[in-house]
Amino acid sequence: MLNKKSVDDIQVKGKRVLVRCDFNVPLKDGKITDENRLVAALPTIKKLIADGGKVILCSHLGKPKGEPKPELSLAPVAARLSELLGQEVKFAADPEVVGPNAKAAVEAMKDGEVILLENTRYRAEETKNGEAFSKDLASLCDVYVNDAFGTAHRAHCSNVGVTQYVETAAVGYLMQKEIDFLGNAVNNPVRPFVAILGGAKVADKLNVISNLLEKCDTLIIGGGMAFTFLKAEGKEIGSSLVDDTKLDYCREMLAKADKLGKKILLPVDAAVAAAFPNPIDAEIEVKNVSADAIPADMMGLDIGTESAKMFAEAVKSAKTVVWNGPMGVFENPVLAKGTIEVAKALAETDATTIIGGGDSAAAVNQLGFGDKMTHISTGGGASLEFLEGKELPGVAAANDR
Repeated sequence: MLNKKSVDDIQVKGKRVLVRCDFNVPLKDGKITDENRLVAALPTIKKLIADGGKVILCSHLGKPKGEPKPELSLAPVAARLSELLGQEVKFAADPEVVGPNAKAAVEAMKDGEVILLENTRYRAEETKNGEAFSKDLASLCDVYVNDAFGTAHRAHCSNVGVTQYVETAAVGYLMQKEIDFLGNAVNNPVRPFVAILGGAKVADKLNVISNLLEKCDTLIIGGGMAFTFLKAEGKEIGSSLVDDTKLDYCREMLAKADKLGKKILLPVDAAVAAAFPNPIDAEIEVKNVSADAIPADMMGLDIGTESAKMFAEAVKSAKTVVWNGPMGVFENPVLAKGTIEVAKALAETDATTIIGGGDSAAAVNQLGFGDKMTHISTGGGASLEFLEGKELPGVAAANDR
């Protein structure tokens, strides 16, 4: 699938290897609250250590917008990585990322040692793919490895610019796995192929809907975006979330499905309430109503019980399922039922099940179904752009095999 050099194709013994990871982890009071991304990076790091490379890790964290912000320092990541790897990960605390600490630490490195640079977005050039910072990063290494699928859809210094100044640029195991799973699912799926899209806005997924319609056999649409489709069909959706500028687009997609002989499944009922829960996990009173008879003063906040059954049934016969976006306001226990039913159906099927990052990954993990899925993507935006059929700059920048 992926014709790119991987960590299995390169010699790193005695060489300085700069590895772009995705350590953009949630922090609370300086503690990491979800370390999935750290764990996902370990196979590549361990491989490079075992092969005798001098491993220099880099990543962004949050949005410091080009200036050092102590609360977005990668220091806690270095500490936790040291524990996970069972060896010290030295932290190079330079506000300019490639500064005296980093240079001295790299200079002193022995084979198999690991250091972590400070947050790459402390440098304003990072997100603009500026030449100076790209050259700074390249000056630290002989070989470059990109294992950060979560930022592969962005052309930044640490994943694209740097590759112009190093001879060898490869991808890590996580990147390879992401592209293999997502790529095979979309371009070479075992059929029937069912795609499930949720989330709030149709606008976020315009190209994904169109691209997936050409690839899948059945497209299931839930979440807030379903109401724009229902309104496009002339149904009464009350005060539900709707994007009136996209009604024609929805009609076009329904017609496209007809023409291609594909099925689009929309909710037949919805869990409705008088208002959006505030705070999001507040107690809320809901009732189940037909999707074409939502009262004028009510809004749909989750798919209804019949829709959940229908969607679960569609998943049962599938051989490949790709899911991106929750079915309702899953952060609220009362409004998580639709998302739970769909997650359960995926957990119980023998199909290859791929969760496309972002909220769907959070939902599946929070609801306890994570270990039942074939693959959970570590990149929300990246997996969406991949499902749209776009080339990802961070992948394209690596050397071809």
